[in-house]
Amino acid sequence: MAKTPGTTRRAPAGAAVLREDVTDAIRNAVFEELAAVGFARMSIEGIARRAGVGKTAVYRRWKSKLALVLDLVTAVAVQGLPAPATGSLHGDVRALLEVAAHALRHPVASQVIPDLLVEAARSPEIADAVKAALLDGRQGVAAVVVREAVARGELPEGADPDRALDLIVGPLYWRLVVVRGDLPKGYLDGLAASAVAALKA
Repeated sequence: MAKTPGTTRRAPAGAAVLREDVTDAIRNAVFEELAAVGFARMSIEGIARRAGVGKTAVYRRWKSKLALVLDLVTAVAVQGLPAPATGSLHGDVRALLEVAAHALRHPVASQVIPDLLVEAARSPEIADAVKAALLDGRQGVAAVVVREAVARGELPEGADPDRALDLIVGPLYWRLVVVRGDLPKGYLDGLAASAVAALKA
């Protein structure tokens, strides 16, 4: 059928492009809302009001407040990935610590992650989602670091990537998130040396 001259083609219903400025406003509102009321009391209504949008704008992007928060946590958690490739176990561990320290000092980590871990203790759904967002990617990185170290002869066959991740990131998480202490000059260098020594023991 011939198209009538002068007519324009309309976009199909539901094909509207999500505006990036609205998405950014919602993300910023989530940070503010979490800092103000915490995850348990946070609501889509509160987020939308703080962002200056309707609830529909939030639900177009995320199906729930958990999905929204985990999306933001995941974005921080994967910063700096993929795995470092410095050519040595010490160099890889030191690079991994640098990335982890940066992520753990981010507002998402310092304000949101502890709150989510409290909620995870009460909800298997949240626990699974938090694990997927925070742990799974880093386990993959640790596996690569260990595999490369084994190939270079720096670690024995059968070295455990989960133990490596515990030794590398565990002390840093304790200091930055639980104790909320500063990192003195040379702290990451010393922690890297200690982690490597423990892995080789």
